[in-house]
Amino acid sequence: MAAQGAPSSSPSDDSTASGSLAELPPTATATSRSPPESKGSSRSSLLQWTCPEDSLPLAVFYGPLDAKNPLLASCEKEIRELLGFMRKKKALATTEEEKHEFRRRCATSLFNIWTKYAPRLPADYYNEKLLKVGDSLCQMKFHALSGKNMCNYQLVCDNDENLQNKESVVQCLHILSSLRLIMQVALPQEHLCWIIFNGTIYIYTICRKLMAIGQSSKALEYLLWASMCMESLVPLLSLRYLTWRTTLYTAVCQCCYDCQAGIHGEAFARRALAKIDELRQLELMSSSKSLEESRRYFREATIKMAVMIFKRGVFESRRKNKAVFRPKIRINLREVQTLSWPRTVTERLLDEMFDSTASRFLAVLEALSDSNRRILQTGPIVTDEVEIHDVVSELFMAGRELLIMSNIGADGMLDFPKTSLLELMIERKNVISVDAAVKFIKLAFTYEEWSLFESSAAHIIYFLQRQDDPESKKAEKDLTLLIAMEPLINVKRNKGLIFPLENYKEGQSVQIYLKKISVHDTCLKNCGYSEDIFHLAATLYFCVCTAPQDVQPDKEIVVDMIMFLWQKCKLGIQRLNISRNDYAKFTQKISTNKVFLFCHTHFKSNFFLFFTWLMTFICIYTYIKKIFFLVLSDPFF
Repeated sequence: MAAQGAPSSSPSDDSTASGSLAELPPTATATSRSPPESKGSSRSSLLQWTCPEDSLPLAVFYGPLDAKNPLLASCEKEIRELLGFMRKKKALATTEEEKHEFRRRCATSLFNIWTKYAPRLPADYYNEKLLKVGDSLCQMKFHALSGKNMCNYQLVCDNDENLQNKESVVQCLHILSSLRLIMQVALPQEHLCWIIFNGTIYIYTICRKLMAIGQSSKALEYLLWASMCMESLVPLLSLRYLTWRTTLYTAVCQCCYDCQAGIHGEAFARRALAKIDELRQLELMSSSKSLEESRRYFREATIKMAVMIFKRGVFESRRKNKAVFRPKIRINLREVQTLSWPRTVTERLLDEMFDSTASRFLAVLEALSDSNRRILQTGPIVTDEVEIHDVVSELFMAGRELLIMSNIGADGMLDFPKTSLLELMIERKNVISVDAAVKFIKLAFTYEEWSLFESSAAHIIYFLQRQDDPESKKAEKDLTLLIAMEPLINVKRNKGLIFPLENYKEGQSVQIYLKKISVHDTCLKNCGYSEDIFHLAATLYFCVCTAPQDVQPDKEIVVDMIMFLWQKCKLGIQRLNISRNDYAKFTQKISTNKVFLFCHTHFKSNFFLFFTWLMTFICIYTYIKKIFFLVLSDPFF
């Protein structure tokens, strides 16, 4: 561009300028303007053209080399327009030919800019601008690669929402490896910290999905990598990103606990707590942000890490030392419940580590939670150590006491604020959120603390019935289903170790859900309420088939209950076609996997027809059972 309209240079001029411009690639303009006699020359001769003697003035001709310099401003504008064009128009190129043409045009335009301004700009400024444009192109490429990976992940989820196929999990792991590779390339360059930050978000999103399906062992290394990346760049170590760092730390600890490696989870939580304290010391010296805002950030991070430490520490501190044969004196947990707080070692540990009811209740929930265990997989914790069973009971005692102390109103019923447990915890409030209370009740169901479960569920359902938001209605249906399920699991009518809440009458919760379904199911009225299985089936039908889509109960609970009902009625269906003599040799012919696939296929689209089919077979099962016992008791048969 700078050589347009100029006569061809002499050999002496070529030799003079070859050292400065031999590095630049030839442009279409320069090639088309070359003399005819140079067409047959070698490639090196094309590269060795020079500016004419009457070349355009240099940048210094227009004044100081600053933003007001017209030549520098013109160069900046052309580069900015080209990069903007590349960002906007790249997505419009769909076919291979369009993509090739797009790359050709962009490359030609960029080389023309370098050829036009290279002789007129200072060498330092030119080289700096060259590097910055290269960084911009590199960032665009990283951004495009990350976007491609997340699009691939979205396609995997669209085809297999719950990642049930092995191929889907493998594809997710490939995407995680690609994201990690991009972050490895960008990590040494501090100005590309935004790529690292976005990469940690993408990794966390995919790993949470893997953790939800029981693949925590495969997600652990990527979450650990994301945590280390956040610590490796100075811009990401600021207070602004502390909450996100804490989220990654918590996810790593949770993966360790899911993999039965609690010792590593606790060690990582202690390490994270030390890192948070280091940042606190730096913030105290700089005092860049307001003191109150800093306190909120650090309080949230510290409590989350303390909860992860408590999750293992509350059990490990009570394990029996095998080297010591001195027997430990156990306390009577029933008598202790009548005393005032703190009553047990667990409650004293809660007082030492946490300073509010909300944070203590969160610690209780995390200590009792087990991601490898479904809600309907009821029973005590699987261990032979009596001390561990005592700790579980003490945790439920502490949770019950915290619930009573903070949320019992003047009328003796539970009441809850609309604030989340996290906000209550940060603000040091001595109250508990309703979602945390619902989770605690579900844990009581899982651990078969039936008195605590029934009394708490009755109180909270009474509260949820007065709420209008979808989350409250969904929680109400979850608890209603669990109440209907309890008589079929607790056949011996055990009470559990923990006392029920006050102002509770036995059977009150049962009347709540019976009243809700009795006016909705006419088919079961004709059959009568002779068995609890009818109560469960009718409640499940009511909660699923008559509820809007945004207030559907927990899918895990619904699927497990369908499988439970199927196991109950399957035996009766299979007995229909066999004789009495062959009954002893009877083997199950209907595979559970087939009905599970049926449930999965029809759960979203045609649940009403499936449930009608299931209810029909439940009625058949009831009549078959009655006939079967009649035949066995009749001597003539």
